[in-house]
Amino acid sequence: MATIVPEKLTRLFINVQQLWQVPRLLEMAFPSPPCTVGTSDVPKVFWKPYIHTGYRPLNRTWKYYFLTLFQQHNEAVNVWTHLVAALILLLRFQRLAQTVDFVSDPHAHPLFIIVIASITYLTFSSLAHLLQAKSEFWHYSFFFMDYVGVAIYQYSSALVHYYYTIEPDWHARIMGFYMPGAVLLAWLSCAGSCYAKYRYHQLPRHLSRLCQEMPMGLAYALDISPVIHRLYTAQPSEQADPALLYHKCQVLFFLIGAFFFSYPYPEKWFPGKCHFFGQGHQIFHVFLVLCTLAQVQAVALDYESRREIYTSLHGDQTHNFSALCFFTIACCLLTAAYMTSKVKCKLNCKGE
Repeated sequence: MATIVPEKLTRLFINVQQLWQVPRLLEMAFPSPPCTVGTSDVPKVFWKPYIHTGYRPLNRTWKYYFLTLFQQHNEAVNVWTHLVAALILLLRFQRLAQTVDFVSDPHAHPLFIIVIASITYLTFSSLAHLLQAKSEFWHYSFFFMDYVGVAIYQYSSALVHYYYTIEPDWHARIMGFYMPGAVLLAWLSCAGSCYAKYRYHQLPRHLSRLCQEMPMGLAYALDISPVIHRLYTAQPSEQADPALLYHKCQVLFFLIGAFFFSYPYPEKWFPGKCHFFGQGHQIFHVFLVLCTLAQVQAVALDYESRREIYTSLHGDQTHNFSALCFFTIACCLLTAAYMTSKVKCKLNCKGE
């Protein structure tokens, strides 16, 4: 007994010593907080309106930029909002997979596509905001990848609204052009965004916004039309449908987010106060996440409750819609690859 107590005290002392080493081990694993720089230390393409500091220095190692995930800079909130949302949707997908047969039920394929597309655009966005500071070339390349993810999500949104949410009378009106239009506008959104980024600070501000925002606005107007029609024509007895509440929420969240995407508020109202937190783009990210989560929940409920309607409207067309999805992805990837080659030539000429 006399020896047991000293032994336990010795072990406890050793464990406490090991705990004291944890901070030193963390310091070795993670670099010290980055010395963020101002606009004068980064090329003009990195500049954000009314954000004068919080930029990360260029030409560091990839490890450095990955580890800035845990540090403060003017992109940190943008990274985390979409990264957390992607993880939430992964868990949501796991829960859906327990009750939905994504393999054997062809009518579940559009639901599968929207969940995967949502995770994809959120992941691409997180990577773009995290790693774009590596260099001018990677800045362009990662944001082109981001625009591909957005275009895929746009097509997928159009698909699930057309497949699960649409009412038969609206389907009869738009069935001839809706899905081809969704493909075209998704690609135009990607191409317009890539071109606006490529010519950023060269085109007039209003023209740059036109290239990016007009295709997106037209795409949203088409994509959301089945939802708006259903909300507008819903009978009083249908108002209790929980899917309608989620559809209302996704429209509201998107419109609020679109405002903050288009206008640099509140940083314009509070110059010098929003370098790290409170930027309009950060608020846009939050509302876009809320929109996506509400949308996925709404179409999941529609998938469960409206099977008789959508099976009679679409029959065995799910394979066609999946093929259109792959076609959209291919077109957007080729466009992004072409614009990346243009950027490479541009930067090579600049270097000479």
